[in-house]
Amino acid sequence: MSDVIDRPILAEEAAAKSRLRIIDCDVHPSIHAHSDIEQFMPKRWQEHLRTYGSHLRTPYIGTTPYPRSSPLIARRDAWPPTGGPPGSDLDFMRKQHLDPLDIEYGILQVLDLFIFSQQNLEFGAAIQRAINDWQLAFWSDRDPRLKASILAGQDDTQLAIAEIERCAKIGRYVQINVCPRANEPLGRRRYWPIYARAQELGLPLGIHVGGYGGHAPTGGGWPSYYAEEHQSNAHTMAAQLTSLVLEGVPERFPNLKIIFIEGGFGWIPSATWRMDRHFEAFRSEVPHLKRRPSEYVKEHFWFTTQPIDEPDEGKHLRSLIEWVGVDRLLFSSDYPHWDFDDPRYAFRTPLTETERRKIFNGNARALYKL
Repeated sequence: MSDVIDRPILAEEAAAKSRLRIIDCDVHPSIHAHSDIEQFMPKRWQEHLRTYGSHLRTPYIGTTPYPRSSPLIARRDAWPPTGGPPGSDLDFMRKQHLDPLDIEYGILQVLDLFIFSQQNLEFGAAIQRAINDWQLAFWSDRDPRLKASILAGQDDTQLAIAEIERCAKIGRYVQINVCPRANEPLGRRRYWPIYARAQELGLPLGIHVGGYGGHAPTGGGWPSYYAEEHQSNAHTMAAQLTSLVLEGVPERFPNLKIIFIEGGFGWIPSATWRMDRHFEAFRSEVPHLKRRPSEYVKEHFWFTTQPIDEPDEGKHLRSLIEWVGVDRLLFSSDYPHWDFDDPRYAFRTPLTETERRKIFNGNARALYKL
């Protein structure tokens, strides 16, 4: 079994019985203005950003294909009084989120500037490098509770590995982030050098929903509404889980830990059951797999909780959690976005104190080595 399951509860966790003490695995900081990150970019790319801006892998210029349900997909109360977009004011984030909800650690997930969707891969890499530095200077250095992620666009593998190694030498990042909507499914061998380096460094691989790979976000084409596009996040995650497992990534990299972020977890049982069934029928096609797909899923993958798929009856959510595994779930709030999950009300089904400690703290503590 995994190290998460076997790790004993720490003494201080046991003593904190009445406290929430949360590790929030999905906190979104935002840049206040482009000038925040320009100082971390070479002059050549500063001028490129000012002159040309973003050139995205979508059929639209300068915007997303689907206008969000609220400005910047944010809570209405999350706009800082000092100006700037939600998530751009650390003091306000402390006051509204970190302090009142007793967030012990927040794992930063940056979405600004469509980091992974730039058509110009060199420009995309320059943005990723700048934002990786900005995370430390503007967030982690100023509040040690906030932990940075290494953003590394996988479509240029060499640039990605160079950035991973640069950040790894700094030694303050807790995971490597790649994008679920890339040019090709994530199981493809072109991406394996990134997985090999992540395994060697002992850093988990985080896959946060979003991005545009140049393809329609659903298998049926381009949807009409934001609600459809948002719904497709779960489909994207299911497709990438399937690709990673069936292409043999966990078999080839047995110590690589992979986290699906903001994709929910309600879809996991059916996706896994289907993979198992197909594996039994077509196992001669994938002889590199030594075990059933569900066994890889239960040992190599973790899932953040937001957005929780909540059935009408709490007992059904309870069954879902038990099937996925209490040890596989990491609490996430998605602060400050509109579909934020408040940890005080996030689970409409009873959890034991041990389960609560694992989901809200212990699993992430072990996975991220906090």
